[in-house]
Amino acid sequence: MNIGIGGWVAVVVASIVGGFMMLTSGWERPPIDSTQTGYRGLGMEILTNPRTEREVKAANQLPEVIPTAEPGGPLAREVYENVPVLGHLTECQFLRVMTAITEWVSPEQGCNYCHVEENLADDSPYTKRVSRRMLQMTAHTNLNWQKHVAQTGVTCYTCHRGQPVPAEIWFTEPGPVAAMGPVGYRAGQNIAAAAVGSTSLPFDPFSTFLKNDTDIRVIPTHVLPRRDEGATIQQTEATYALMMHFSGSMGENCTFCHNSRSFFDWDQSTPQRTTAWYGIRMVRDLNLDYLVPLTADFPPHRLGPLGDVAKINCNTCHNNVNKPLLGAPMLKDYPELNKAKLKY
Repeated sequence: MNIGIGGWVAVVVASIVGGFMMLTSGWERPPIDSTQTGYRGLGMEILTNPRTEREVKAANQLPEVIPTAEPGGPLAREVYENVPVLGHLTECQFLRVMTAITEWVSPEQGCNYCHVEENLADDSPYTKRVSRRMLQMTAHTNLNWQKHVAQTGVTCYTCHRGQPVPAEIWFTEPGPVAAMGPVGYRAGQNIAAAAVGSTSLPFDPFSTFLKNDTDIRVIPTHVLPRRDEGATIQQTEATYALMMHFSGSMGENCTFCHNSRSFFDWDQSTPQRTTAWYGIRMVRDLNLDYLVPLTADFPPHRLGPLGDVAKINCNTCHNNVNKPLLGAPMLKDYPELNKAKLKY
């Protein structure tokens, strides 16, 4: 087929334009602002785009605060049946919390998302049993993990954002169906998973690090380490996969926590690295002590492909910003959430 010179020119131009668009598809157009956070020449700076910053702020608007409950009055357990976690609140405090939870978690479904309308004391809905445990998890987080959440704390809205199921959860990833034998063996990676920045790194760092207590290490602690002392190629790749998740979850680069001069050295790292250290252990704690034990309460359609319950990672709360809800202290407006009974 003869397409002529003009046709060839069009093909070449289209190829160049197409290639350029592929190369620049991940770029952000100007303006870009830069804030230096460390010594010069180390790349320790935070990049922000005023255009996208406006979008981020719009996506992190808080719901209107419900008026504070009037003091005094009977306790919730004296008025209602079967309220073992919040029964020690006054009736007004209890109703305020229930109203807030409905707005934060099930605004479209209403109270009946967790309750049987004819009998509010009925524990048969799995959502009621789960939400009760989630109230305890929220109080536990605010009371025992202040080294990560500080006084800002968390509420149901931190994760749910008006949805019954948080947008950012994870299940154990089985990976794609592959051919038998060495040709189909992927070693748990090489599928360009979104969770690890669409790289070829291991696609499930969460089971390794946010459920199991596995060392997160790239550099060994001494020369000539043995194979069983960590920092193997496989462990290094898994660590980088988790770091990719951190970066995406917080919308920051590596130097938000690390000094690029020495990623390993804690003395040269930023304070955020310590906060992240506690955050990793907090997420493990919540997954293992609160979410995994609820597996039997969830119906099959709410479980993952391997039958495990939904679990949390960093992005469940952060939603692509370095402080959930841009650091807004919602907990100060809902102190009742710190008063849930942790055992009953």
